[in-house]
Amino acid sequence: MTINDVHFDCRHFRGAIPCKPNKLNGAICTSCTEHSKIEKRILIIKLGALGDVIRTTPLVVRFRKMYPNAQITWLTQSPDILPKDGQIDIIYRMDAPSLFTISNSSYDLAINLDKEPEACILLDKVKAQEKYGYIQRNGVLSAATPAAEHKLMTGFFDDLSKANTKSYPEEIFEICHLDFQGEDYLIQLNDELAKVWRITLENHATGAQIVGLNTGCGPRWNTRLWSENAWIELATKLREEGYFPVFLGGELEHEKNVRMSHAAGVYYPGHFSLAEFIALTDSCDFVVTQVSMMMHIATALKKKMVLMNTIFNRHEFELYGRGVIIEPPSACECYYGNTCVRGNSCMHDITPAVVCEAVKSLK
Repeated sequence: MTINDVHFDCRHFRGAIPCKPNKLNGAICTSCTEHSKIEKRILIIKLGALGDVIRTTPLVVRFRKMYPNAQITWLTQSPDILPKDGQIDIIYRMDAPSLFTISNSSYDLAINLDKEPEACILLDKVKAQEKYGYIQRNGVLSAATPAAEHKLMTGFFDDLSKANTKSYPEEIFEICHLDFQGEDYLIQLNDELAKVWRITLENHATGAQIVGLNTGCGPRWNTRLWSENAWIELATKLREEGYFPVFLGGELEHEKNVRMSHAAGVYYPGHFSLAEFIALTDSCDFVVTQVSMMMHIATALKKKMVLMNTIFNRHEFELYGRGVIIEPPSACECYYGNTCVRGNSCMHDITPAVVCEAVKSLK
């Protein structure tokens, strides 16, 4: 075998290191039965928030269906959230070496779904036969094709955003000249950790259905926060209804969750790494959450979910028929607002009793 026999056009080729078939079973190019000739090179640029990365993954499902032998590359600031099961071939973390490599590579299709200048400039500079999404032209944020104009305009003007009736997956599929057909979210799940947490929670729950109560939502949109008293009352009601509630959250919610756990007599396992948090969520039967990273994680894990929403357009969220959206009885006046114009967030108008009934409705 010589270098001329190497299948440089194979999806499994990894440059200077052995490919997966070679590592697993000693396969070499001249006799390999897993040769997968690349039929299309696709680049997805989605840097942003971890939740936004998750809810962009349905595109991978469609592209993999359309082009089974495509080489899909993803550039992101959150590589740990993306699945490592082979559906995405190359995952780059946003850094100088990755930008250099991408800028000096060629693609059949390049997609950018971030509006930040660095992402838009990269789409302008990268070599690709087709470009979809957002691009920078003459120093201005622009649409790579007319299909992206709708989403740009809803970002520019609140009135257009409020009038939108399309979910985020519908919008990004349109941007890519496709129609959304219910493709699922993808996520990296550590099966071993998930098994450990499932056993742990089931031992505590003793047969009851497990309801994860995600009490945080990050500091960016404080108007989404529910009061400690409301969470305590909800946990108490759920326990009385025969469920096993569990407080969940990150480091920012730790002290609050400890307090509420003691006050309500409800289990709180602590805060963990992202991988453990995902595995812990996978062990829940239901999830109650505000609009947050947890919403996207629970959706990707196909959990039944009660979503509490105030400041966002409810049509944006794709729950795949597995969840319900609860909103305050009076319309929210603080669209995408981090402070409440009323002085007291309408999030507090959502009652624990209503949320409890919503959980019960999810059979």
